Order: sequence, then C-alpha cells, then structure tokens
Amino acid sequence: MDKYKVIEVKESVFASNDADAKTLREELKAQGTFLLNLMSSPGAGKTTLLKQTVKALQSGMAIGVMEADIDSDVDAAAIAETGVKSIQLHTGGMCHLDADMTRQGLRELETGELDLVILENVGNLVCPAEFDTGAVKNAMILSVPEGHDKPLKYPLIFRVCDVLIINKTDVLPYFDFDMEKVEEYAHMRNPDLKIFPVSAKTGEGVEAWCQWLRDEVATWKQA
Repeated sequence: MDKYKVIEVKESVFASNDADAKTLREELKAQGTFLLNLMSSPGAGKTTLLKQTVKALQSGMAIGVMEADIDSDVDAAAIAETGVKSIQLHTGGMCHLDADMTRQGLRELETGELDLVILENVGNLVCPAEFDTGAVKNAMILSVPEGHDKPLKYPLIFRVCDVLIINKTDVLPYFDFDMEKVEEYAHMRNPDLKIFPVSAKTGEGVEAWCQWLRDEVATWKQA
C-alpha cells in the first residue's frame, strides 16, 4: 500500500479557470465588447505600441485599457494621456492574470459601452500564456533585441496567440536578428499565427496591425 497519495492540482486549477474564461467571453459577447489580451516580456514595447494603437483606433470606436503589473501605475498614467478609459491592476506579486482577475478589472472599467478593451498583461513570456483571461484574441509582442530564437524557447505563448507583433524593426541593423528565421520558428509552433513587423517608435507597420484589429472587432460585433 502506498504511504501517500500524489494529487495533481494544476490541471483542475486550469480547468476551473478555462470554464470561467468561457463564461466571461459569453458575457462580453452579449454586451458587444471585444477583449484583446496583449502579452510580451518586459521592455518589448507593449505600452508604446498600445498608445499608437489607441490613437489609430479611438476615432472609430470606444476603447478602454487595463494595465496589469505587480506594482506601480506608470503604464496606466501613460495610456490615460491618450484620453481613453484606463485602469491599473495590481496582481499582488502574481506574474499573470486569470479570468476572475480580468473580470474584476472589467467591472471597474465599466465596459458596457466600450467596443474594445485591451488588457496589457504582466510582462512575462511564461505565466500569462498559461491562463485564459476570457479574451476574444491573444496577441504578443516580440522585440528585435530579444532575438529570433524565442519561439523555440517559449513555445506555449506562440501556440496560444493569434498574432505575433515583431517590434523595434528600426533597430534591425544593430542586432543579429533573422526575420525569416523567427517567422519560420513561430509558424512551427502555430501555423495560423499572423505576423506583423512594426516599429512603435517610427510607426512603420502599425497600420497593418491596427487594420487587423479593426476587422476582428467588427466581425466579433456582427457575428
């Protein structure tokens, strides 16, 4: 007879969160709000690209932004400068958001009249990818200085995302970054992944990304 039992709790935690995320998507669908979960490592340019995205889209839709961090309100203050509704979520040391935490943020944001809510998740390539937030679509940013091998090292985030935004293309001449390789590696993980090379600093490529998001929001609201 075994002296003790080994109980695998990780699966049940994820299963419970997945069910909650499905319910949250249904709630958002009913009120016509599209939720985008934006992930990346720290320093990839999430907030800078987010400001560019908001400026490009805000004339055609009502937008809200939730900034998730372990501490500080730096990002929420930066987004508030664009004039859209913005709140800061403190995770209490946790390196990700789950569906319930996202719902709490949406409640405070008062999303009833918003067409698009963007969640800027905690900067991390591992933990945020493990938890379904209830978002309609997942997007991630990979910056040129991080290197083209990241799809090989962090496969899950590439698998769960619908979009890969390759940021900081303006510094390509200064880094050993192979655009063809990163696209090859990313599509090994996810053949359906849409890829947008951009420079949030210069604006190059940002419109193509924004048009994709416009189309997705429109499709979601009409379906």
